[in-house]
Amino acid sequence: MRTAPTPSREETRANATFEALIWSMSRPGRLRDLPERGEAQIIEALIDRECHVFCADPLLMPKVLETGARIAALAGADHVFLGMLTDLDGLKSLSTGSDLYPDGGASVVIRARLGEGSRLRLTGPGIETEECIHIGGVPEGFWSLRRDLIQYPMGFDVFFIDGARVLGLPRSTKVEML
Repeated sequence: MRTAPTPSREETRANATFEALIWSMSRPGRLRDLPERGEAQIIEALIDRECHVFCADPLLMPKVLETGARIAALAGADHVFLGMLTDLDGLKSLSTGSDLYPDGGASVVIRARLGEGSRLRLTGPGIETEECIHIGGVPEGFWSLRRDLIQYPMGFDVFFIDGARVLGLPRSTKVEML
């Protein structure tokens, strides 16, 4: 008789985190709960030794190193962990892919205050008509710079993290400040 292996606590958490991240990208503007607070679980769920990672938070670096991922400069990173974003200059260096390989655009994780701050209207794939949300904790000019940097299908995807909540914003989503 064959039995299925029992997943460990870490595997179960990583699977739940991955599901929350994918769900948040497929339904932009809708909050999703993560199993725990913070970015460490995202690193565990998304990063492996084939990834190129930029991490601005020195406290997260040991978790990134555990994965065996390659540490990269911002421009060469597949996954970017910016912590609480304070400077917009780095965003100009993000990988946005190319005409031939638009999937080469970075996935960016930023800490924010979800439900506070600027009121935004989201439209695009995964949104029936529109979603109106509030995101605080990003520097002034973030939304206009994002608009300028994304030339769909090229661009970058963003996960906004607030404790144990995540909001996904794919490059295909149009953001309008209200």
